[in-house]
Amino acid sequence: MSDQPVHAHGPVVTEGGPMAPSHGIPAAHDVHEHEHGGIAKYIYVFIALCFLTTLSFLTYSDWWRANFTPTESRMLMMAVSCSKALLVILFFMHILWEANWKFVLTIPAALMSMFLILMLVPDIGNRGRYASEERKHQMAAPKEEKAKSTQPASAKHEP
Repeated sequence: MSDQPVHAHGPVVTEGGPMAPSHGIPAAHDVHEHEHGGIAKYIYVFIALCFLTTLSFLTYSDWWRANFTPTESRMLMMAVSCSKALLVILFFMHILWEANWKFVLTIPAALMSMFLILMLVPDIGNRGRYASEERKHQMAAPKEEKAKSTQPASAKHEP
């Protein structure tokens, strides 16, 4: 065993290093103060989050709907959502300043997520192909079939 005293958070590291005699004074790098640039960085992140929220809110305006397609709106909303999540994770959860062990946790989870998405896409695409007649009766009809089925009877029989 070491002759250094062991405290609740591990051995005390003195100013002279681990080989110096222990006086119970923690070294400057051992103190767990989270100095990450002060409060200004968090205010900038907050302003960025407000801007991104405003941008996503504008997609519901009449001007946006007149100038952009729903697909473009969805793509923007996904980009805004991912950007906001990234800012919150990096700055407010302090992941930006964590050690490299964060990659040990995030990379396998991301790979598993991509694997699940790629495995479920064909299943979702073929969900109605092998369904029973009872199940097909309960399924939602495609838009073309809905338009045909909602036409009046007189319009269906016209030559």
